[in-house]
Amino acid sequence: MDPRPLSYQGFLPIRQRNFDWAEFKEFVYGKYAKSTAPKVMSYAKRYSHLLQSGNIGEIDKISATTRSDAVKSLIILSKYLGICEAFRAGLKSYGIRLTRPDAFSSFTRMYTNPSSDLWIWYSDAKIILRPEEQLFLKYLKLSGLRKEEGITSFNLIIELSKQNKLNEYLNENGFLEHFRYKKPFLRGTKNVYISIIPTETILEISRSQPVTYNAIVKRLLRKHKRCRLNELRDYFGTFMVRHELIKEEVDLLQGRIPPSIFIRHYWSPSFKELRDRTLSALTKMEKKTY
Repeated sequence: MDPRPLSYQGFLPIRQRNFDWAEFKEFVYGKYAKSTAPKVMSYAKRYSHLLQSGNIGEIDKISATTRSDAVKSLIILSKYLGICEAFRAGLKSYGIRLTRPDAFSSFTRMYTNPSSDLWIWYSDAKIILRPEEQLFLKYLKLSGLRKEEGITSFNLIIELSKQNKLNEYLNENGFLEHFRYKKPFLRGTKNVYISIIPTETILEISRSQPVTYNAIVKRLLRKHKRCRLNELRDYFGTFMVRHELIKEEVDLLQGRIPPSIFIRHYWSPSFKELRDRTLSALTKMEKKTY
């Protein structure tokens, strides 16, 4: 590792590159989710001086609560600048790592999981929200999608249906093929490839009105209800492994393909059988009383 700061390793500081924050913003918003992009921009601007000076060791002085987000944002900025390898090498040299939840933190999350009252919230939210937003809650519950993916997919179904092009998204076997729309659904670490949803639900969505995340949040906050949309994704994963599906199949439906040699090179699920078992489990989910 070259001991000199990044700015002296053949890389110019941001201010000497005619750096355009507007162009970087366009890059970030084009690649990352709308909920993630503002945070990336905020931390990148706040700590960009560390890339300018090359004093990577200063990262250790950032508070523990924000350090991980700051480092992730700087990695994105360094990729944009073309100095990512040098920046990562600098992080390694100083022993700075991205923090991940440890085993005890994961156990604590499981043990104190507030999902026992999720369905009280769900029932209250349905009363507060508009009909199309109520339908969106149902769609998140049945699909296990992240909220950003869910909104994009929900509105895409409506848009394509109006153009008589829904068959470009929903194939003849009943799969929503998200992978055909790479920009919104294949985003590096957060992907989603397919969803299996009852046809009647998809047709109901196609006749609905579009939804926005901000409108849903504002309506809930007016009634002093916090937003718990992403907990529906957690519920989907837990329910499906208890009914019909194995963990690897749930991972596939939620866009996770782990770096396992078996999964990536040998596992070949029967998608039609997966569809049938998924629909069977979703029928049980809809009939379940909470």
